[in-house]
Amino acid sequence: MNWISNYVRPKINSLFSRREVPENLWTKCPECGTMLFHRELAANLNVCTSCDHHMAISPRDRFTALFDGGIFTEVKVPDPVTDPLHFRDQKKYPERLKAAQKATGEKEAMLVAEGEIAKTPIVAVAQDFSFMAGSMGMYVGNAILAAAERAVKMKRPLVLFSAAGGARMQEGILSLMQMPRTTVAVQMLKEARLPYIVVLTHPTTGGVTASYAMLGDVQIAEPNALICFAGPRVIEQTIREKLPEGFQRAEYLLDHGMLDRVTHRKALREELVTILRMLTNQPPAIKGELTAQPAEA
Repeated sequence: MNWISNYVRPKINSLFSRREVPENLWTKCPECGTMLFHRELAANLNVCTSCDHHMAISPRDRFTALFDGGIFTEVKVPDPVTDPLHFRDQKKYPERLKAAQKATGEKEAMLVAEGEIAKTPIVAVAQDFSFMAGSMGMYVGNAILAAAERAVKMKRPLVLFSAAGGARMQEGILSLMQMPRTTVAVQMLKEARLPYIVVLTHPTTGGVTASYAMLGDVQIAEPNALICFAGPRVIEQTIREKLPEGFQRAEYLLDHGMLDRVTHRKALREELVTILRMLTNQPPAIKGELTAQPAEA
């Protein structure tokens, strides 16, 4: 019995056992509950193919879809002091940073890059909500300043994709000071007469909304994105009244004049190309490349 139990039975079980399927092959849409195959979801720019719900997308994946051929160059951002307040809650602040870096593979909550979009050179900035909720700390302030300085130096438009839960509490008042710093960066672009376009994604809240996210020459939002300073739950608890349906969502803000456009993620690149070329006095983009014609004999 020992030979059968220890050798024969495990051998038979291994031959007929089901193969383990990796957990990351399927993603459940948080809006409609549809199970989406990861390749299909990535090809659709992390937009649900069933209900069109816009899920979070990493800055690198966004830039790959945005820039020509998916080619871009990262712009170096100065490193701030790591833990200026020696802040600690349940964990030390440096430990939270290391955990976020390991989970996302990114250095911080914002990525700055430059490249071409339909042969129009631009500088682009994107926040990563999966990195400590995209919170605005000193690095984020440095990133926006670095992007603005690069845009002014190269005389290029700046496109910013916001996604944040507000200021980073672990940096206290130093985090709040990024609001005037980033406002100065936007003013640098305006003085250089360079376009500054903001794309607000879900969610954009707190001090980010109160500063650089709402200072664009053109304000675009993705469908159903939550855009606010204080969240709807906080407002309801404060005023003790039920808020209107869709309050603080992109479509509601568009109807009330706070946004210029609400654009589907798959149509966003083409719309950015049109706006950028209009603001920089360029002719409309050519949709296709013309091939050289053979010379007539």
